[in-house]
Amino acid sequence: MTDPDEEFTEVHAEPINEAESRAAAADRMRQQRLYVEEVVRQGIARGEFDNLPGAGKPIKNLDRDHDPDWWIKQLVEREQIVVLPRSVQLRKDDAELDDLLDTQTTEDGARRIVEEFNERVIAARYGAPEGPPLITMPRDVDATLAAWRERRAARVEAARSRRATTQEKKRRWWQRRR
Repeated sequence: MTDPDEEFTEVHAEPINEAESRAAAADRMRQQRLYVEEVVRQGIARGEFDNLPGAGKPIKNLDRDHDPDWWIKQLVEREQIVVLPRSVQLRKDDAELDDLLDTQTTEDGARRIVEEFNERVIAARYGAPEGPPLITMPRDVDATLAAWRERRAARVEAARSRRATTQEKKRRWWQRRR
């Protein structure tokens, strides 16, 4: 039995000149093109290209000039991404903070949200200014949580009163005479 490395060196012992190398590469490319064409032809015969999304519709943005940032613009449009300057985003977040806190069921969750908001405001204050001036101030955590507790208590009381009225309405016919 012979060593596999010896067989390899024996088979490929003579060097290939550049012309033969280019011819072999061109032959491989021709074979690859024929293989791909055959696979596509078989897919068409099986109907794998029928009813594809966008079939029969014009290609979008084909008439526009080439824009190197076309993909990011389409991503922003498709995903409806809104990128605001940090100061404007913080104003928006400040306006929506109470509604976000009202979705929390525990004080720890609400406290975490307020503290995270305050960290972002402080980071924006010490960072390089971008966009409109930053007028948003950090929230007082204790005062914000006290207001959250009051709103939560009001929601709980309203839910209890609604539950009591619906239970009253759902009484059976023999219970209504009392």
